[in-house]
Amino acid sequence: MDNTPKKYFVEQGSIVREIWSKADNILFVFAGSAAEFALNKAVDWLYFTGNLPADPLGRLFSTVAYGRMIIFSEYDGALAAIDKINAIHHGVEKARGAQIPDWAYRDVIYMLIDYSIRSFELLERPLSDEEKEDVFDVFYRMGLRMGLKDMPYNYKEWLISRVDHLREHLVQSHYTLDLFKQYKKHLGTVRYQLLKQVQLLIVPDEAKRLLPIDRLSYLSPVISFYKLTRLVGLHGLLKEAILPPAYKSQIREMDVW
Repeated sequence: MDNTPKKYFVEQGSIVREIWSKADNILFVFAGSAAEFALNKAVDWLYFTGNLPADPLGRLFSTVAYGRMIIFSEYDGALAAIDKINAIHHGVEKARGAQIPDWAYRDVIYMLIDYSIRSFELLERPLSDEEKEDVFDVFYRMGLRMGLKDMPYNYKEWLISRVDHLREHLVQSHYTLDLFKQYKKHLGTVRYQLLKQVQLLIVPDEAKRLLPIDRLSYLSPVISFYKLTRLVGLHGLLKEAILPPAYKSQIREMDVW
């Protein structure tokens, strides 16, 4: 019998596991990312395959699946998931005959760091400096495995680099407006309004000012109520009321690992 302790890419006590073990946290991560992807100067790469505008929710759940494989799998399985992501991207580059800019890859890693922290702090509690460093370290190592260059070495350096990326790599374009049209088409009017309200709460100011959304926020009191429903075990009912019926089973699976 092999008693060798299992090795994980993300240790079992990591705050990243806690963040990514709850569906509402993950959904808030991707609400923020949906906004920022729409503004990124490299968003044309997401349009090259047509997958994102054609099925933004399907793309969300595909990305979530890879993220959870990396975070919850044993070490070799996590590396295999990262390598598969790399292979998919390299296939797109080959098909287009160009390379995705290194800064665009870093932007995605930065989103995962930032929105993991923002979603947890919005829905749960403030994170300690050590916990934020833990979040940074997980996605930093993911970036290294992907072969990314010029990654900051710690959370404090990342904070500076993150602001630079937000200022240099975001712009409202026709892709921005089209993606938001697709979000509305696939979510429906009510859920689309909810998405924009979440984005108002979670997206950095540098990105928020470029978004095609209203600035009137009414979701903060709802978030307070939502936290209360968690305590009494009713948050699942509220969650199902605001999600497309076709994806309810996949949402429930995010809460179970």
